[in-house]
Amino acid sequence: MTNFSQKVIAALAMSVLVLGLSGCEKKEGPMERAGKEVDKTVEKAGQQIEKAGDKIQDAAQDAKK
Repeated sequence: MTNFSQKVIAALAMSVLVLGLSGCEKKEGPMERAGKEVDKTVEKAGQQIEKAGDKIQDAAQDAKK
């Protein structure tokens, strides 16, 4: 085989591998969806706690005045 044909075969093989692997994408299962929902809930709770902390800090500063 010539050098050119070896490169063409290598390029085709790589293309097939890349296309084959991209088609194997896993679908999201129920546990993964539940985990994402838990993450969202924890994030929202953290934001609410942060807001409450800010309000307490503001109230404490107002009380000092």
